[in-house]
Amino acid sequence: MSTCPIDTRVIRPIRFVAGQCQMLDQRLLPTEEVWHSYKTYEEIADAIRTMVVRGAPAIGVAAAIGVWFGVRDLETQSSQEFYTQLEKICEVLAATRPTAVNLFWALERMKRFAHANLDRSVLELKIGLEYEALAITQEDEMINQTMGRHGEPLIPDGARVLTHCNAGAMATAAYGTALGVIRAAVAAGKKVAVIADETRPFLQGARLTAWELQKENIPVTLICDNMAGFLMSRGEIDCVIVGADRIAANGDVANKIGTYTVAVLAKVHKIPFYVAAPVSTIDLSLADGSLIPIEERDARELTHIKDVQLAPEGIQVRNPAFDITPHDLISAIITEYGVAEGDFSTRLPQLVHQS
Repeated sequence: MSTCPIDTRVIRPIRFVAGQCQMLDQRLLPTEEVWHSYKTYEEIADAIRTMVVRGAPAIGVAAAIGVWFGVRDLETQSSQEFYTQLEKICEVLAATRPTAVNLFWALERMKRFAHANLDRSVLELKIGLEYEALAITQEDEMINQTMGRHGEPLIPDGARVLTHCNAGAMATAAYGTALGVIRAAVAAGKKVAVIADETRPFLQGARLTAWELQKENIPVTLICDNMAGFLMSRGEIDCVIVGADRIAANGDVANKIGTYTVAVLAKVHKIPFYVAAPVSTIDLSLADGSLIPIEERDARELTHIKDVQLAPEGIQVRNPAFDITPHDLISAIITEYGVAEGDFSTRLPQLVHQS
């Protein structure tokens, strides 16, 4: 473990040093910038499970690296045995968090590469999977920048933009999805101010979004989750943009708990509600959002902040980490292949098939 400030020019939560994967511990921000080093897939699985790393695209990147680290230590010379062991590694990583489809997309991509190259030696498979994991990492940053360019025209000059949770660089390999669109608008010369929901109970908005934007001198104002409707009613919010952890074929979106509430408020106040996510987040196998698995997390996240107890001992708690925003509350879905509007059930498959 090491403590040091990150390079503020480009925020990247995952980096490689001397054959190890280092991750910025997102549980400790903004007061501590602590990097942890990982050498095995089990360690990376634990980092995903305990939310050292979080955000759908970042989880996918971490999972791909986990596969690479898992197979590089295998001693078998049989390509078939190698693949069998790879599948077991993927099972461990897949069990970490159920909602973010990017996790499963990355694991499937790594398995597809290995399966398509079983005629090669084990050494060649190891090298190929290393390159595949690094490609997923590098592609994610480029995807986010492209997404930002597609989404930027939707953000008016002078806009006051509400965002929920953290869909910035800390949720990706770099740049961000929802915050990537905001970054692109700023880069285009637009004056944009962000209003960040705190995003209880894990406080990703207060701890991460506010921290990121402050690092880049993008104006940001922090509010409690229950203040958004009041600000909308006073005409102080011009649009909303959020990320996504999974998007069903009809355009229903799973995102951090509280997103649905914000979308309902935006609809009532006739405020555009945008979702920014790569096509790897679109799950065409699920007809609608009711089929998306919702992760229920530890009650302690709700009853405590670190070691400070907030609620009565033994109180019954519900802590779903995500909710489902129906497609009819969404103005547009921004991807790296373009913007989907209107009939999402037609447009989303078109975008996926371009990938």
